[in-house]
Amino acid sequence: MSGMLWIGVALGIAGGIFALFWRPLRAAAWEAQLARARKSFHWQRERLEIKFIQLATAKARPNGPHWDDCDFDDDVAYVRNRNTKELWAFVAVTVATDEFDDVPSGIRGMVGNLRAGTAVFRFDRGHWETDGRAILNLSPTEAIRFYRDDLEMVDQEFAGQF
Repeated sequence: MSGMLWIGVALGIAGGIFALFWRPLRAAAWEAQLARARKSFHWQRERLEIKFIQLATAKARPNGPHWDDCDFDDDVAYVRNRNTKELWAFVAVTVATDEFDDVPSGIRGMVGNLRAGTAVFRFDRGHWETDGRAILNLSPTEAIRFYRDDLEMVDQEFAGQF
């Protein structure tokens, strides 16, 4: 019986040591994954932006405004979905649409046809993807704040950082 007691004590101690080191090890693994994801996003960014524009313009509704142009900001906000733990990258965009083509040019300049928004990219199985989804009328910071129950900012990359 004393042998079983020692095995139980040894397993308890091993479990305690594992529990003590599990959280720091998991945090270190997450930081390493985030660093790889950031570097990968930087390397793939041009391809991702082109794919984003292609998919976003293809999704346009027949009677809705069509995108004439899309400018991407240099800064990137990295967020994690609180439920799925999926990593996303948010980039501010300015979209020019043909929304006011039927408005006389003098008035068009006053109303404008530019819309601010956030391009969404997702890190899936080790590489970045996009489905052309944009959160219009919200900057990345505003989108993170608006979806704060579902998203948490994990990092931010500013222009010239890489």
